[in-house]
Amino acid sequence: MRVISLLSLLILLVSCKEEKQQGPKNLKVGTYQALLKVNDSLDMPFIFEVLSSNKLQIFNAEEQIEVDEISYRNDSVFIKPPVFDSYIAAKLTETGLEGNYIKDDLNRSVPFTAIYGKTKRFETSNKAETNVSGIWETTFSPNSDEDRYIAKGIFKQDHQKVTGTFRTTTGDYRYLEGVLDGNQLKLSTFDGSHAFLFTATVTDSTMQGMFYSGNHFKEPFVAKRNESFELPDANNLTFLKEGFDKLSFSFPDENGNMVSLEDERFKNKVVLVQIMGTWCPNCLDESKYLANYYKNNKNQDFEIIGLAFEYTKTEDKAFENIKRLKSRIDIEYPILLAQYGSSSKVSAQEKLPMLNHVLSYPTTIFIDKTGIVRKIHTGFNGPATGDKYTEFTNEFESFVSGLLEE
Repeated sequence: MRVISLLSLLILLVSCKEEKQQGPKNLKVGTYQALLKVNDSLDMPFIFEVLSSNKLQIFNAEEQIEVDEISYRNDSVFIKPPVFDSYIAAKLTETGLEGNYIKDDLNRSVPFTAIYGKTKRFETSNKAETNVSGIWETTFSPNSDEDRYIAKGIFKQDHQKVTGTFRTTTGDYRYLEGVLDGNQLKLSTFDGSHAFLFTATVTDSTMQGMFYSGNHFKEPFVAKRNESFELPDANNLTFLKEGFDKLSFSFPDENGNMVSLEDERFKNKVVLVQIMGTWCPNCLDESKYLANYYKNNKNQDFEIIGLAFEYTKTEDKAFENIKRLKSRIDIEYPILLAQYGSSSKVSAQEKLPMLNHVLSYPTTIFIDKTGIVRKIHTGFNGPATGDKYTEFTNEFESFVSGLLEE
């Protein structure tokens, strides 16, 4: 009996040891602080909450991104944010996750960790020395004639917590969230496609800082308070070259059919052409808005055509991404594959040579019932821009209604 008892105890100990070595088999329900390593001394944080073994939410200020494409293999979990062609591959540990955030087609990988039970995006140790709420006239890469561009910082501060965004002439940096720790501003966002971190030293009227995109790009920026600052009109940045009044193209849809504006479907209708990419968060914001607008107005002589410029390496993969986007946000209008293998704006302009340039994804082209281009809008002011988003949607709906009444 004694031998049998010892043997049983030994089996139990070995079994427990093996179970301990295997670690958790699924994500533990609860809140995690995630860290993407920007460089050896700097991390970009964000917060997510696991709701079940196959569902979690990512938080950026007012934004909540639901993720339901989660799979497991051995001691690892694979988390794929909606729509975008990127994923997190990580080993499950007793304290959280260890792995990488990966974009295969761009050959990019960022070290990733997540700590279970931590709920703060940024740690703070000092009271805020000022309040950054308001409008900031901003210049990125201020010392480079080639790379310099302007932006409008829009922020709200509640004690140490700061939310807002930077608007540029080509779109906004979406939902930024962070803190003012003493005189140090720290803002971040992770939407599944982009991982942004902004750091700056601030006074009551100036900022001097650095913008990081993942671990592959950084640039300096400076800003000053200016409540009256406005960006150039987004309706005047892209236009048809002299001698052109119409848009012309022919690209394949997901079924291999070549589609052009000369097709019967688009004759005598108001047509909106959306230059976009499935990898582009600003395009996703616009696509959500357009998908809903199209459902409510497709019976009013109105059509939308998306032109996708994809950096993925193969045509099959590009169409797979297009189908995924259409399915995830229920897009009923056609999205054509204009280009794959590169999302270069120069190459995009070559595909649409009647345009002076393609400055931004997205770019939206409004065409009247006679086929004449009436307006081209560069970029998109998404919901993170607050009043500007409302202003855009009101202007959009008023302009399209006017074209429909002609």
